[in-house]
Amino acid sequence: MTGRSAGEEADGERLQKVLARVGFGSRRACEELIADGRVTVNGEVAQLGRRVDIAHDRVEVDGVPVGVLPGLVYYLLNKPAGVVTTASDPEGRPTVVELVPAAPRVFPVGRLDVATEGLIVLTNDGELAQAVAHPSHGVEKEYLAELRGRPSPAAIRALREGVVLEDGVTSPAKVSTVSPGVIRITIHEGRNRQVRRMCEAVGHPVLRLVRTRIGPLADRSLRPGSWRPLAPAEVLGLARAAQGRAPAAKGERPAQ
Repeated sequence: MTGRSAGEEADGERLQKVLARVGFGSRRACEELIADGRVTVNGEVAQLGRRVDIAHDRVEVDGVPVGVLPGLVYYLLNKPAGVVTTASDPEGRPTVVELVPAAPRVFPVGRLDVATEGLIVLTNDGELAQAVAHPSHGVEKEYLAELRGRPSPAAIRALREGVVLEDGVTSPAKVSTVSPGVIRITIHEGRNRQVRRMCEAVGHPVLRLVRTRIGPLADRSLRPGSWRPLAPAEVLGLARAAQGRAPAAKGERPAQ
């Protein structure tokens, strides 16, 4: 996107005000971000005093796009079993959308099947949602899976190296044994019911499945059925993850 003329910029809002409104700290802190050269507008390093048109200009912090339109919200929900990941359900089952505020209207990022529990993001930021959900961006999803039986070292190795499913061989996964019959597994493809199908393919169907991390997002204190807004740093971290640039969640042990 090309930049606008100085006259057009004069009609917009000051960049530090916009960044402060979406949660990057006080205006003074946002001025420091700009002064440090960490903010770009339409691909150009922003200068103090820059004005932006939030409806058209692309604002990035540290190379990551920032949603600056007013009214954007980001929720992290701990989905209970029995809740469907849709906006409505013809069978009358409860939906994830019913567990968060009704306004503004949001939609789930990706899917969890009805029996699967755990973390899911809901937002009205379509650009971020598409980036996070798209399989080519490789955002990691980590699960705890309680299995039928105790998987052998050969079964764990198969999960790590790739399992043949009806829609092709899975990419390598990170897998570790948590306790007898319970594994931690991290994937990044996002195929339909992938973890369940992988475990069934190695002879250990899933009895219970809980998603514990999405990219850098993890919250062990969030109770089933509860939600909370994401902090601006978490939104930025999720956007970085969609670009393949986010670290593992703080406090999470790497899979062995």
